[in-house]
Amino acid sequence: MAEILVLAGAEESPLRDLAAYRAAGGYLQLERARAMSPQEVTQELIESNLRGRGGAFFPMGRKASFIPSPDKIAKPIYLTVNADESEPGTFKDREIMLRVPHRLLEGCLIAAHAIQSKHVYIYIRGEYLAEYEVVEAALEQARAAGLLADVEIVIHRGAGAYICGEETGLLESIEGKKGQPRFKPPFPASFGLYGKPTTINNTETFAAVPWIINNGGDAFLALGKPNNGGTKLFSVSGHVNRPGNYEVKLGTPFAKLLEMAGGMRDGRKLKAVIPGGSSAPVLPGPIMMQTDLDYDSIAKAGSMLGSGAVIVMDETTCMVRALERLSYFYFEESCGQCTPCREGTGWMYRMIHRIEHGKGRQEDLDVLTNVADNIAGRTICALGDAAALPVKSFVSHFRDEFQYHIDHKRCLVSGPTGYFTATGAAVERAA
Repeated sequence: MAEILVLAGAEESPLRDLAAYRAAGGYLQLERARAMSPQEVTQELIESNLRGRGGAFFPMGRKASFIPSPDKIAKPIYLTVNADESEPGTFKDREIMLRVPHRLLEGCLIAAHAIQSKHVYIYIRGEYLAEYEVVEAALEQARAAGLLADVEIVIHRGAGAYICGEETGLLESIEGKKGQPRFKPPFPASFGLYGKPTTINNTETFAAVPWIINNGGDAFLALGKPNNGGTKLFSVSGHVNRPGNYEVKLGTPFAKLLEMAGGMRDGRKLKAVIPGGSSAPVLPGPIMMQTDLDYDSIAKAGSMLGSGAVIVMDETTCMVRALERLSYFYFEESCGQCTPCREGTGWMYRMIHRIEHGKGRQEDLDVLTNVADNIAGRTICALGDAAALPVKSFVSHFRDEFQYHIDHKRCLVSGPTGYFTATGAAVERAA
Protein backbone atom coordinates (compact mmCIF):
# COMPACT_ATOMS: atom_id res chain seq x y z
CA MET A 1 0.00 0.00 0.00
CA ALA A 2 3.04 2.28 0.03
CA GLU A 3 3.31 2.71 -3.72
CA ILE A 4 1.12 4.51 -6.21
CA LEU A 5 -0.10 2.25 -9.00
CA VAL A 6 -1.63 3.78 -12.10
CA LEU A 7 -3.36 1.61 -14.68
CA ALA A 8 -4.77 4.01 -17.23
CA GLY A 9 -6.20 3.65 -20.69
CA ALA A 10 -7.49 0.57 -22.46
CA GLU A 11 -4.22 -1.36 -22.83
CA GLU A 12 -4.23 -4.98 -21.75
CA SER A 13 -3.09 -5.64 -18.19
CA PRO A 14 -0.12 -8.06 -17.98
CA LEU A 15 -1.66 -9.60 -14.85
CA ARG A 16 -4.38 -11.24 -16.94
CA ASP A 17 -1.82 -13.94 -17.71
CA LEU A 18 -1.45 -16.72 -15.14
CA ALA A 19 2.35 -16.81 -15.38
CA ALA A 20 2.61 -13.07 -14.77
CA TYR A 21 0.16 -13.23 -11.88
CA ARG A 22 2.05 -16.09 -10.25
CA ALA A 23 5.35 -14.27 -10.76
CA ALA A 24 3.85 -11.39 -8.78
CA GLY A 25 2.99 -13.77 -5.92
CA GLY A 26 -0.42 -14.81 -7.12
CA TYR A 27 -2.03 -17.99 -5.77
CA LEU A 28 0.52 -18.25 -2.94
CA GLN A 29 -2.22 -17.14 -0.58
CA LEU A 30 -4.48 -19.89 -1.89
CA GLU A 31 -1.79 -22.42 -0.96
CA ARG A 32 -1.45 -20.83 2.47
CA ALA A 33 -5.22 -20.82 3.01
CA ARG A 34 -5.57 -24.46 2.02
CA ALA A 35 -2.92 -25.33 4.59
CA MET A 36 -5.15 -23.70 7.22
CA SER A 37 -8.40 -25.11 8.52
CA PRO A 38 -11.62 -23.59 7.14
CA GLN A 39 -12.32 -22.21 10.60
CA GLU A 40 -8.93 -20.46 10.70
CA VAL A 41 -9.55 -18.80 7.34
CA THR A 42 -13.00 -17.68 8.46
CA GLN A 43 -11.51 -16.27 11.66
CA GLU A 44 -9.02 -14.17 9.69
CA LEU A 45 -11.91 -12.75 7.68
CA ILE A 46 -13.82 -12.00 10.86
CA GLU A 47 -10.81 -10.23 12.39
CA SER A 48 -10.34 -8.14 9.24
CA ASN A 49 -13.92 -6.86 9.50
CA LEU A 50 -14.03 -6.89 5.70
CA ARG A 51 -17.48 -5.45 5.06
CA GLY A 52 -19.30 -6.14 1.80
CA ARG A 53 -17.98 -3.82 -0.90
CA GLY A 54 -21.14 -4.04 -2.99
CA GLY A 55 -23.17 -1.75 -0.77
CA ALA A 56 -24.76 -3.93 1.90
CA PHE A 57 -21.73 -3.55 4.25
CA PHE A 58 -22.34 -6.90 5.96
CA PRO A 59 -19.05 -8.39 7.28
CA MET A 60 -17.83 -11.18 5.01
CA GLY A 61 -16.41 -13.27 7.86
CA ARG A 62 -19.64 -13.25 9.81
CA LYS A 63 -21.56 -14.19 6.68
CA ALA A 64 -19.19 -17.14 6.13
CA SER A 65 -19.62 -18.24 9.75
CA PHE A 66 -23.37 -18.64 9.20
CA ILE A 67 -22.83 -21.48 6.71
CA PRO A 68 -23.34 -24.85 8.42
CA SER A 69 -20.51 -27.37 8.36
CA PRO A 70 -20.86 -30.08 5.67
CA ASP A 71 -20.67 -32.80 8.32
CA LYS A 72 -23.91 -31.45 9.80
CA ILE A 73 -25.92 -31.29 6.58
CA ALA A 74 -26.35 -33.63 3.64
CA LYS A 75 -26.39 -30.78 1.13
CA PRO A 76 -23.92 -29.08 -1.20
CA ILE A 77 -22.78 -25.59 -0.21
CA TYR A 78 -22.64 -22.82 -2.81
CA LEU A 79 -20.51 -19.71 -3.10
CA THR A 80 -21.72 -16.96 -5.43
CA VAL A 81 -19.95 -13.87 -6.75
CA ASN A 82 -22.09 -10.83 -7.46
CA ALA A 83 -20.33 -9.30 -10.48
CA ASP A 84 -23.53 -7.77 -11.85
CA GLU A 85 -22.42 -4.15 -11.11
CA SER A 86 -25.56 -2.40 -12.35
CA GLU A 87 -25.57 0.57 -9.97
CA PRO A 88 -25.30 3.76 -12.04
CA GLY A 89 -21.98 5.47 -11.48
CA THR A 90 -20.21 2.23 -10.51
CA PHE A 91 -17.39 0.84 -12.66
CA LYS A 92 -14.89 -0.64 -10.21
CA ASP A 93 -15.66 -4.36 -10.48
CA ARG A 94 -15.18 -4.31 -14.23
CA GLU A 95 -11.62 -3.03 -13.69
CA ILE A 96 -10.88 -5.94 -11.35
CA MET A 97 -12.24 -8.45 -13.87
CA LEU A 98 -10.46 -6.83 -16.82
CA ARG A 99 -7.08 -6.30 -15.18
CA VAL A 100 -6.63 -8.84 -12.37
CA PRO A 101 -9.10 -11.68 -13.02
CA HIS A 102 -6.89 -14.19 -11.22
CA ARG A 103 -7.11 -12.05 -8.07
CA LEU A 104 -10.87 -12.54 -8.15
CA LEU A 105 -10.52 -16.28 -8.76
CA GLU A 106 -7.98 -16.66 -5.97
CA GLY A 107 -10.28 -14.84 -3.56
CA CYS A 108 -13.17 -17.08 -4.58
CA LEU A 109 -11.16 -20.25 -4.05
CA ILE A 110 -9.97 -19.10 -0.61
CA ALA A 111 -13.53 -18.21 0.41
CA ALA A 112 -14.78 -21.53 -0.96
CA HIS A 113 -12.27 -23.29 1.30
CA ALA A 114 -13.48 -21.24 4.27
CA ILE A 115 -17.08 -22.42 3.86
CA GLN A 116 -16.08 -25.85 2.47
CA SER A 117 -17.85 -25.28 -0.82
CA LYS A 118 -17.11 -27.17 -4.03
CA HIS A 119 -19.49 -25.12 -6.18
CA VAL A 120 -18.80 -21.50 -7.18
CA TYR A 121 -20.95 -19.33 -9.46
CA ILE A 122 -19.70 -16.00 -10.83
CA TYR A 123 -22.67 -13.91 -11.98
CA ILE A 124 -21.43 -11.31 -14.49
CA ARG A 125 -23.50 -8.43 -15.82
CA GLY A 126 -24.79 -9.25 -19.30
CA GLU A 127 -23.37 -6.09 -20.88
CA TYR A 128 -19.87 -6.99 -19.67
CA LEU A 129 -18.84 -9.08 -22.67
CA ALA A 130 -15.13 -8.18 -22.58
CA GLU A 131 -15.02 -8.76 -18.81
CA TYR A 132 -16.69 -12.14 -19.24
CA GLU A 133 -14.17 -13.19 -21.88
CA VAL A 134 -11.21 -12.14 -19.73
CA VAL A 135 -12.48 -13.97 -16.62
CA GLU A 136 -13.38 -17.03 -18.70
CA ALA A 137 -9.85 -17.13 -20.16
CA ALA A 138 -8.31 -16.77 -16.69
CA LEU A 139 -10.55 -19.53 -15.38
CA GLU A 140 -9.40 -21.88 -18.13
CA GLN A 141 -5.77 -21.10 -17.27
CA ALA A 142 -6.36 -21.78 -13.58
CA ARG A 143 -8.25 -24.99 -14.35
CA ALA A 144 -5.51 -26.25 -16.66
CA ALA A 145 -2.92 -25.53 -13.96
CA GLY A 146 -4.86 -27.60 -11.42
CA LEU A 147 -5.46 -24.65 -9.13
CA LEU A 148 -9.17 -25.35 -8.77
CA ALA A 149 -8.51 -28.76 -7.21
CA ASP A 150 -11.98 -30.24 -6.61
CA VAL A 151 -13.84 -26.92 -6.85
CA GLU A 152 -16.12 -26.28 -9.83
CA ILE A 153 -16.43 -22.65 -10.98
CA VAL A 154 -19.23 -21.67 -13.36
CA ILE A 155 -19.54 -18.23 -14.97
CA HIS A 156 -23.17 -17.21 -15.43
CA ARG A 157 -24.03 -14.17 -17.55
CA GLY A 158 -26.95 -11.95 -16.65
CA ALA A 159 -29.32 -10.37 -19.16
CA GLY A 160 -29.15 -6.71 -18.18
CA ALA A 161 -31.58 -6.46 -15.24
CA TYR A 162 -30.66 -4.09 -12.40
CA ILE A 163 -32.80 -6.09 -9.99
CA CYS A 164 -30.50 -9.11 -10.39
CA GLY A 165 -27.88 -7.21 -8.44
CA GLU A 166 -30.05 -7.95 -5.39
CA GLU A 167 -28.67 -11.20 -3.98
CA THR A 168 -31.84 -13.29 -4.03
CA GLY A 169 -32.88 -11.94 -7.43
CA LEU A 170 -29.45 -13.06 -8.61
CA LEU A 171 -30.05 -16.55 -7.22
CA GLU A 172 -33.41 -16.77 -8.95
CA SER A 173 -31.75 -15.76 -12.23
CA ILE A 174 -29.06 -18.45 -11.91
CA GLU A 175 -31.81 -21.00 -11.33
CA GLY A 176 -33.37 -20.00 -14.64
CA LYS A 177 -36.31 -18.17 -13.12
CA LYS A 178 -37.51 -14.60 -13.48
CA GLY A 179 -35.05 -12.40 -11.63
CA GLN A 180 -37.23 -11.26 -8.75
CA PRO A 181 -36.11 -10.92 -5.12
CA ARG A 182 -37.27 -13.45 -2.54
CA PHE A 183 -38.88 -12.82 0.80
CA LYS A 184 -36.37 -13.05 3.66
CA PRO A 185 -36.14 -14.97 5.91
CA PRO A 186 -35.08 -17.59 5.05
CA PHE A 187 -31.71 -16.05 4.24
CA PRO A 188 -29.32 -17.50 1.65
CA ALA A 189 -27.03 -18.92 4.37
CA SER A 190 -29.72 -21.50 5.09
CA PHE A 191 -31.81 -21.48 1.90
CA GLY A 192 -29.93 -20.04 -1.05
CA LEU A 193 -29.09 -21.34 -4.50
CA TYR A 194 -31.26 -24.37 -5.31
CA GLY A 195 -32.47 -24.24 -1.72
CA LYS A 196 -28.99 -25.00 -0.35
CA PRO A 197 -26.73 -23.00 2.01
CA THR A 198 -25.13 -20.17 0.02
CA THR A 199 -22.87 -17.22 0.66
CA ILE A 200 -22.88 -14.24 -1.72
CA ASN A 201 -20.38 -11.41 -1.92
CA ASN A 202 -19.33 -8.67 -4.31
CA THR A 203 -16.38 -8.87 -6.73
CA GLU A 204 -14.32 -6.30 -4.83
CA THR A 205 -14.95 -8.14 -1.57
CA PHE A 206 -13.49 -11.39 -2.91
CA ALA A 207 -10.56 -9.51 -4.45
CA ALA A 208 -9.55 -8.28 -0.98
CA VAL A 209 -9.32 -11.80 0.49
CA PRO A 210 -5.81 -12.79 -0.75
CA TRP A 211 -4.28 -9.66 0.85
CA ILE A 212 -5.96 -10.53 4.15
CA ILE A 213 -4.59 -14.08 4.11
CA ASN A 214 -1.11 -12.77 3.26
CA ASN A 215 -0.98 -9.99 5.84
CA GLY A 216 -3.55 -11.00 8.43
CA GLY A 217 -6.97 -9.72 9.38
CA ASP A 218 -5.59 -7.29 11.95
CA ALA A 219 -3.32 -5.65 9.36
CA PHE A 220 -6.27 -5.15 7.01
CA LEU A 221 -8.39 -3.65 9.75
CA ALA A 222 -5.55 -1.28 10.68
CA LEU A 223 -5.55 0.20 7.16
CA GLY A 224 -8.85 1.92 7.81
CA LYS A 225 -10.77 2.98 10.89
CA PRO A 226 -12.49 0.98 13.65
CA ASN A 227 -15.53 -0.74 12.16
CA ASN A 228 -14.31 0.42 8.73
CA GLY A 229 -11.29 -1.72 7.96
CA GLY A 230 -9.15 -1.84 4.87
CA THR A 231 -9.16 0.02 1.59
CA LYS A 232 -12.04 0.72 -0.78
CA LEU A 233 -12.30 1.35 -4.49
CA PHE A 234 -14.18 4.54 -5.31
CA SER A 235 -15.52 5.12 -8.83
CA VAL A 236 -15.34 8.88 -9.33
CA SER A 237 -17.38 10.31 -12.20
CA GLY A 238 -18.98 13.59 -13.15
CA HIS A 239 -17.47 17.07 -13.15
CA VAL A 240 -13.88 16.25 -12.19
CA ASN A 241 -10.68 16.51 -14.20
CA ARG A 242 -9.57 12.89 -13.73
CA PRO A 243 -12.57 10.57 -13.44
CA GLY A 244 -11.65 6.96 -12.68
CA ASN A 245 -11.23 4.34 -9.96
CA TYR A 246 -9.24 5.27 -6.87
CA GLU A 247 -8.33 2.89 -4.06
CA VAL A 248 -7.96 4.67 -0.72
CA LYS A 249 -8.07 3.72 2.94
CA LEU A 250 -11.52 3.90 4.47
CA GLY A 251 -11.69 7.10 6.47
CA THR A 252 -9.88 9.16 3.84
CA PRO A 253 -11.43 12.65 3.62
CA PHE A 254 -13.56 13.23 0.54
CA ALA A 255 -11.53 16.39 -0.09
CA LYS A 256 -8.46 14.19 -0.58
CA LEU A 257 -10.26 11.96 -3.07
CA LEU A 258 -11.44 15.01 -4.98
CA GLU A 259 -7.85 16.24 -5.11
CA MET A 260 -6.68 12.86 -6.43
CA ALA A 261 -9.35 13.11 -9.14
CA GLY A 262 -7.82 16.39 -10.28
CA GLY A 263 -10.29 18.70 -8.59
CA MET A 264 -13.37 20.26 -10.13
CA ARG A 265 -13.48 20.50 -13.91
CA ASP A 266 -12.91 24.00 -15.32
CA GLY A 267 -12.42 25.29 -11.77
CA ARG A 268 -16.14 25.36 -11.08
CA LYS A 269 -17.73 25.21 -7.64
CA LEU A 270 -18.76 21.88 -6.13
CA LYS A 271 -22.54 21.79 -5.79
CA ALA A 272 -23.47 18.26 -4.76
CA VAL A 273 -22.17 14.69 -4.47
CA ILE A 274 -23.86 11.32 -4.53
CA PRO A 275 -21.30 9.33 -2.51
CA GLY A 276 -22.44 5.74 -2.98
CA GLY A 277 -24.06 5.21 -6.35
CA SER A 278 -27.34 6.57 -7.67
CA SER A 279 -29.44 4.98 -4.93
CA ALA A 280 -27.64 6.88 -2.15
CA PRO A 281 -29.02 10.20 -0.89
CA VAL A 282 -27.35 13.26 -2.40
CA LEU A 283 -25.29 15.55 -0.17
CA PRO A 284 -24.60 19.27 -0.76
CA GLY A 285 -21.00 20.07 -1.61
CA PRO A 286 -20.15 21.91 1.67
CA ILE A 287 -21.33 18.92 3.73
CA MET A 288 -19.43 16.44 1.57
CA MET A 289 -16.21 18.45 1.82
CA GLN A 290 -16.31 17.94 5.61
CA THR A 291 -17.04 14.20 5.39
CA ASP A 292 -14.70 11.21 5.51
CA LEU A 293 -15.11 8.24 3.18
CA ASP A 294 -16.22 5.46 5.49
CA TYR A 295 -19.52 3.78 6.27
CA ASP A 296 -20.12 5.52 9.59
CA SER A 297 -19.04 9.05 8.61
CA ILE A 298 -21.17 9.13 5.47
CA ALA A 299 -24.14 7.71 7.37
CA LYS A 300 -23.73 10.46 9.96
CA ALA A 301 -23.73 13.04 7.15
CA GLY A 302 -27.05 11.67 5.90
CA SER A 303 -26.14 9.35 3.05
CA MET A 304 -24.60 5.92 2.40
CA LEU A 305 -21.22 4.65 1.22
CA GLY A 306 -23.04 2.16 -1.02
CA SER A 307 -20.94 0.78 -3.83
CA GLY A 308 -18.46 3.64 -3.57
CA ALA A 309 -19.64 5.32 -6.78
CA VAL A 310 -18.92 9.00 -6.18
CA ILE A 311 -20.92 11.18 -8.60
CA VAL A 312 -19.66 14.77 -8.50
CA MET A 313 -21.88 17.64 -9.67
CA ASP A 314 -20.79 21.24 -10.15
CA GLU A 315 -22.70 24.51 -10.02
CA THR A 316 -23.98 24.13 -13.59
CA THR A 317 -26.00 21.03 -12.72
CA CYS A 318 -29.78 21.26 -12.74
CA MET A 319 -30.83 19.15 -9.77
CA VAL A 320 -34.34 18.70 -11.14
CA ARG A 321 -33.04 17.29 -14.40
CA ALA A 322 -30.58 15.08 -12.51
CA LEU A 323 -33.35 13.64 -10.35
CA GLU A 324 -35.58 13.17 -13.39
CA ARG A 325 -32.92 10.98 -14.95
CA LEU A 326 -32.45 8.95 -11.77
CA SER A 327 -36.17 8.49 -11.23
CA TYR A 328 -36.67 7.29 -14.79
CA PHE A 329 -34.00 4.63 -14.23
CA TYR A 330 -35.70 3.18 -11.14
CA PHE A 331 -39.12 3.39 -12.79
CA GLU A 332 -37.79 1.33 -15.71
CA GLU A 333 -35.84 -1.13 -13.55
CA SER A 334 -38.54 -1.98 -11.00
CA CYS A 335 -39.34 -5.67 -11.36
CA GLY A 336 -43.02 -4.95 -10.60
CA GLN A 337 -43.34 -7.55 -7.85
CA CYS A 338 -44.25 -5.07 -5.10
CA THR A 339 -47.12 -2.62 -5.58
CA PRO A 340 -45.49 0.37 -3.78
CA CYS A 341 -42.45 0.13 -6.04
CA ARG A 342 -44.26 -0.81 -9.24
CA GLU A 343 -46.74 2.05 -8.96
CA GLY A 344 -44.81 4.55 -6.86
CA THR A 345 -41.71 4.76 -9.04
CA GLY A 346 -43.91 5.71 -11.98
CA TRP A 347 -45.74 8.36 -9.97
CA MET A 348 -42.49 9.93 -8.83
CA TYR A 349 -40.95 9.96 -12.29
CA ARG A 350 -44.03 11.53 -13.87
CA MET A 351 -44.18 14.28 -11.26
CA ILE A 352 -40.49 15.10 -11.60
CA HIS A 353 -40.77 15.00 -15.38
CA ARG A 354 -43.67 17.43 -15.12
CA ILE A 355 -41.68 19.82 -12.93
CA GLU A 356 -38.63 19.68 -15.21
CA HIS A 357 -40.73 20.49 -18.27
CA GLY A 358 -42.47 23.52 -16.83
CA LYS A 359 -45.75 21.90 -15.82
CA GLY A 360 -45.16 21.53 -12.10
CA ARG A 361 -47.92 22.11 -9.56
CA GLN A 362 -47.58 23.75 -6.16
CA GLU A 363 -48.53 20.56 -4.35
CA ASP A 364 -46.06 18.36 -6.25
CA LEU A 365 -43.14 18.57 -3.81
CA ASP A 366 -45.21 17.52 -0.80
CA VAL A 367 -46.84 14.75 -2.82
CA LEU A 368 -43.41 13.57 -4.01
CA THR A 369 -42.16 13.29 -0.45
CA ASN A 370 -45.33 11.50 0.61
CA VAL A 371 -45.07 8.96 -2.19
CA ALA A 372 -41.40 8.34 -1.38
CA ASP A 373 -42.29 7.79 2.28
CA ASN A 374 -44.91 5.24 1.26
CA ILE A 375 -42.42 3.29 -0.87
CA ALA A 376 -39.42 3.16 1.46
CA GLY A 377 -39.43 0.13 3.75
CA ARG A 378 -42.52 -1.37 2.15
CA THR A 379 -40.98 -3.60 -0.53
CA ILE A 380 -39.41 -7.05 -0.57
CA CYS A 381 -36.01 -5.74 -1.61
CA ALA A 382 -34.19 -2.43 -1.34
CA LEU A 383 -35.04 -1.14 -4.82
CA GLY A 384 -38.00 0.73 -3.37
CA ASP A 385 -35.67 2.50 -0.95
CA ALA A 386 -33.18 3.08 -3.77
CA ALA A 387 -35.86 4.92 -5.73
CA ALA A 388 -37.25 6.85 -2.76
CA LEU A 389 -34.07 8.04 -1.03
CA PRO A 390 -32.75 10.15 -3.93
CA VAL A 391 -36.14 11.84 -4.29
CA LYS A 392 -36.33 12.72 -0.61
CA SER A 393 -32.74 13.96 -0.43
CA PHE A 394 -32.84 16.00 -3.65
CA VAL A 395 -36.06 17.75 -2.61
CA SER A 396 -34.83 18.25 0.96
CA HIS A 397 -31.45 19.77 0.08
CA PHE A 398 -32.41 21.63 -3.10
CA ARG A 399 -36.08 22.44 -2.58
CA ASP A 400 -35.60 26.06 -3.68
CA GLU A 401 -34.44 24.85 -7.09
CA PHE A 402 -37.47 22.61 -7.51
CA GLN A 403 -39.74 25.42 -6.33
CA TYR A 404 -38.18 27.77 -8.90
CA HIS A 405 -39.07 25.31 -11.67
CA ILE A 406 -42.65 25.25 -10.44
CA ASP A 407 -42.97 29.00 -9.99
CA HIS A 408 -41.14 30.19 -13.12
CA LYS A 409 -41.64 27.23 -15.49
CA ARG A 410 -37.94 27.21 -16.29
CA CYS A 411 -34.58 26.18 -14.84
CA LEU A 412 -32.75 28.19 -12.21
CA VAL A 413 -29.40 26.96 -13.54
CA SER A 414 -27.88 27.88 -16.89
CA GLY A 415 -25.18 25.99 -18.75
CA PRO A 416 -24.55 22.24 -19.23
CA THR A 417 -26.65 20.01 -17.02
CA GLY A 418 -25.36 16.49 -17.70
CA TYR A 419 -23.81 14.84 -14.67
CA PHE A 420 -23.29 11.16 -15.50
CA THR A 421 -20.37 12.07 -17.73
CA ALA A 422 -16.91 10.81 -18.69
CA THR A 423 -16.13 7.90 -16.40
CA GLY A 424 -12.60 7.17 -17.64
CA ALA A 425 -10.48 4.14 -16.84
CA ALA A 426 -7.75 5.31 -14.47
CA VAL A 427 -7.00 3.18 -11.41
CA GLU A 428 -4.91 4.73 -8.69
CA ARG A 429 -3.78 3.17 -5.45
CA ALA A 430 -3.12 5.72 -2.72
CA ALA A 431 -0.51 5.41 -0.02
